[in-house]
Amino acid sequence: MNWQRSMAATVLLILLIVAASFLATSRINQMEENRSFTRLYEETNNLVWDIEDAVESDQKQMKALADVVAGYEDLDSPELWRVLDSYSGIDMMARLELLLPDNTVLTTGGKRIDAEGKLSFETESAKGVHLSDRETDLENDGKYIVRSYVPVIKEGETLAMLYSVIDLARLPEEMAAEPYGGEAAVYLIDGATGDFLMDTWHNEPGGNIWALGERQMAPGYNHEQLKQGLIDGKTGYVVFVSETIGENLYFYYEPVSVNQWRVALSVPRDTVFAGADGIRNVLNMFLLFEAVCFILYFLWMIFYVRSVTNEKQRQLDTIQYIYDVEKLLFNAHENRGNMEKALEKIAHMTSAGKAGFWIVEDSRPVHFFSWAAQSEKKSYETAEGPKTAARLLEYFKEGNRLFTAYGEQEIQEKTPDEARDTVRSLVAVPVEAVDGTICGILEIYNSAERKWSPTMLKSVEFSFGMFCNNLHSYNVIKAKGERDALTGLYNRNRYEMDLLTYPDRYEHSLACMYIDVNGLHELNNSSGHEAGDNMLKTVAAQIRKMFGEQYTYRIGGDEFLAFASDMEKETAERLGKELTEVLEQQNIYVSVGVQWQEHVPSINTLIKAAEKNMYAKKTAFYEQQNPDRKIRN
Repeated sequence: MNWQRSMAATVLLILLIVAASFLATSRINQMEENRSFTRLYEETNNLVWDIEDAVESDQKQMKALADVVAGYEDLDSPELWRVLDSYSGIDMMARLELLLPDNTVLTTGGKRIDAEGKLSFETESAKGVHLSDRETDLENDGKYIVRSYVPVIKEGETLAMLYSVIDLARLPEEMAAEPYGGEAAVYLIDGATGDFLMDTWHNEPGGNIWALGERQMAPGYNHEQLKQGLIDGKTGYVVFVSETIGENLYFYYEPVSVNQWRVALSVPRDTVFAGADGIRNVLNMFLLFEAVCFILYFLWMIFYVRSVTNEKQRQLDTIQYIYDVEKLLFNAHENRGNMEKALEKIAHMTSAGKAGFWIVEDSRPVHFFSWAAQSEKKSYETAEGPKTAARLLEYFKEGNRLFTAYGEQEIQEKTPDEARDTVRSLVAVPVEAVDGTICGILEIYNSAERKWSPTMLKSVEFSFGMFCNNLHSYNVIKAKGERDALTGLYNRNRYEMDLLTYPDRYEHSLACMYIDVNGLHELNNSSGHEAGDNMLKTVAAQIRKMFGEQYTYRIGGDEFLAFASDMEKETAERLGKELTEVLEQQNIYVSVGVQWQEHVPSINTLIKAAEKNMYAKKTAFYEQQNPDRKIRN
């Protein structure tokens, strides 16, 4: 009781400290968040001013240059283009070009380009001084640009439209924007279209913010809030989860007084809250120190109790594991999933990474059940190979009752090559049936420790032996319940169970052969039932030969049925005819109704159609043998 009171007092003290820490951390977060949003606003505002100043500066220079261009009679003049080309690469101006009234463009060095269908002098001159939306370069469709237009006016007439080409790929370099010391991504977005004019996060030209799809938003934020804010030119922010870095990004946006441009920043949460995280880390280190002290105190308190009870608990656990294994194996012959659960119990009981059980029939391993921990599954196929099982079986046939191999040397000596790369230890015991023959092998691979006793495995031998006996009896009974005793084909019980599965047993077409033996009743009356049975066996053997064993059934006294999946119609009809002819050579007459369909809507309808075709053949047969005899369909 004193120990319990001390524990309760300590827990209460820890809870109080944790609660106080949470309150302090919450307050720090709130203060830092407010400070962080102020910085986000300032950083974004600085970018907006930089862009507006750069655009205004370029347009002032462009207007001055437009006056220079207006003073030249010949716009192709080399002297003029020496002046214009000298401005290439200054500020945001990658180069200068002239759009002429005939929709041709003069570019670097006075080179003339036909811009018909791409640029319109009439449209651009009507707008006066302006910036275009995101467009593609005339000589490189994969290069995105913005054109800054200024009219060249002489004596009241617009002679040309002078424009500077703003290369969007070079825009981040020209802007030299590194908010948050380069830790933030910078975006320049056209609010009307969603096109990216600058995107330092994806570094892919031609992107569109809406084409990226909806992002996973943090609680309290939604995609529509972001979209409407950018379209309406509002100032705001959202928080979404980045698929690239796997953490929250604070996305702050603000309008620019140029076209419908918007500037946005995305900053990782760790950058936004760097100050709060630093303070929180110091606090967490202090709390961690306190936690270590409390843990040591707890360990000291419970050491004695655990040292006394651990061994007893281990014994109780072992008894419980054995009981659980026996309970699972009781009906594992009907529920195979119980076998895997039982092996998992054994693996836990023995601290093993893998557990397996081989079924032995006719003195050879034939079927394997296994369970492996997630970390062991990749290597298990090699370790569990049949060569290992065969080696163990021979070892146990020599009278040995336990196989152990620990360490590299023993593994090399005792196991086949197929297991050596993945096995670190192996313990196995034989499982005997009621008659004393070996019916199984129980294996434990890669045990983490040697503290457990191999007698744990031997304690469940009997349960695995009973499983083998139950499984054998179950399989025998199951086979009798599904097989026709006379012909060896599947019986009507199996036929009715399989009907539900036939929609999944073909891809394109399914054929049904409905077969009825003519004259069975007469043969039984004239020659006895043994003769009739022999005739049925002959018919069944021929059906099995032509259509295999998997889809053939005896569904009544003299009625058989066979299915053929994805077989050509002509082939199915030919096989039905061949079956009749082959049996006629042995003086056995059958009526075969064949029905073939593509994409069968109803299995029952297919069978009924085949049965109807069979009765038609049967009627024709008896009418031919005895015109007065009629067969009821």
